[in-house]
Amino acid sequence: MTLSQLLLLLLLLVLCLASVALGISNPFRRANDQNGRCTYTFTVPSQSEESCPDPGQTMSALRALQKEHATYRLELNSVQSRLSHLENLKSQLDRIRAPAAAVPAVPAMGELQREVEILRREKAQQQRAAHRLEETLSNLQREKAALEEEKRRLQQANSALVQTQESRQREMAELRQKQCPQVSEASVQDARLEPRQGCGELVWVGDPMTFRKAENIAGKYGVWMRDPEPVLPYTHETIWRINAVGNDIRQVFEYDNLDDFRKGYPSKVHVLPQPIESTGAVIFKGFLYFQKRKSRILAKYNLVMENLTLQKELPNAGYHGQFPYSWGGYTDIDLAIDETGLWAVYSTDETRGLIVLSKLDPDTLEVQQTWETAIRKQSVANSFMICGTLYTVSSYSAPDTVVNFAYDTSTRKSRELGVAFKNRYRYNSMIDYNPTMKKIFAWDNFNMVMYDVQLSTMSEARGET
Repeated sequence: MTLSQLLLLLLLLVLCLASVALGISNPFRRANDQNGRCTYTFTVPSQSEESCPDPGQTMSALRALQKEHATYRLELNSVQSRLSHLENLKSQLDRIRAPAAAVPAVPAMGELQREVEILRREKAQQQRAAHRLEETLSNLQREKAALEEEKRRLQQANSALVQTQESRQREMAELRQKQCPQVSEASVQDARLEPRQGCGELVWVGDPMTFRKAENIAGKYGVWMRDPEPVLPYTHETIWRINAVGNDIRQVFEYDNLDDFRKGYPSKVHVLPQPIESTGAVIFKGFLYFQKRKSRILAKYNLVMENLTLQKELPNAGYHGQFPYSWGGYTDIDLAIDETGLWAVYSTDETRGLIVLSKLDPDTLEVQQTWETAIRKQSVANSFMICGTLYTVSSYSAPDTVVNFAYDTSTRKSRELGVAFKNRYRYNSMIDYNPTMKKIFAWDNFNMVMYDVQLSTMSEARGET
């Protein structure tokens, strides 16, 4: 008798016993199936249901049983896979065993368990690391979104500032057109600059007043200044400073007031897109004007918008050590501001080192008019403009020196002077006049100093009584 027949008999026996226990007298039925084979069927009454469910419920129950069967099938496949894996491990252990003596299986199984435990720990560590990476990625994505939002906001603010600045420039241009009548080019060339109200000739320079000392060698010489005609958001209190020692001078320090300047607390540091050459820079009407390093190109930088708006070559000007002041420092082109506007002090090969003065249009940097003097540039220490007149200083290092020459652009004549001037710290590298404050700003051997000045009245200057 086969195993299947034995199992069938056993099943029938169990069913008989169950039918007896349930009180079923004849549970079995015998009949031939469609193939002519004898089959036995039996009936067992339900202990919990009074009537059979409808076909829909039957189908739902059937689908649930099918799902459960599929689940059990998957679990069975998983068990079979693990069993196959264990059989492979057992086969490997059998091959590893030494032929001479039987090695206990327990140590080998223990080693495998340890390796499995190590693998589990490594897997857990990798899962934790992956979780941390996911968190980091999520944080970076949030930060990126925040930065993109900030960038968008700044672009909108910048666009609004540009529109405001352009509108302000148009208004200023309209005001200038209303206030200043148009003249022909010939009349400009023949015109003599008339000093504004409050102008006169320089008759006295006071002792220097020290406001600050530079902290390091980069400040041995430099530039500090106030805008004589500031534009919003700047005021007459705003101060700018540039350390001029080095090969790549780009930083412009901005201070809200004199107190912050003395304490060394800048409100902003501008970084220029082009490096500055030496100590000839000036600030006028919200713009920084400077000479680009190793060139005769003049540049105009918008301090409000923080961008370079214009570059223009100064024709034939010497640069980078061709015609500096006597102290050196590549001071070939020195820009200046006075009551009449923006000036450039320089020299050319044609004038063989004599000082040339050019009046510049601050909007375009075009040369409006030029004067050639008889003053040799390398024979003087520095210069500044007051009311259309060029003044030169004799020495940059002598503690007691003089303002030795004056060239009047209205008469095209120069004359000697002897106005006392003090170099308290004996290395004066920058001297500029502020026409609004009527004071001279200077940078003397790390020290930022200021001088009071006295100008004669117009009647005194003309010799009237």
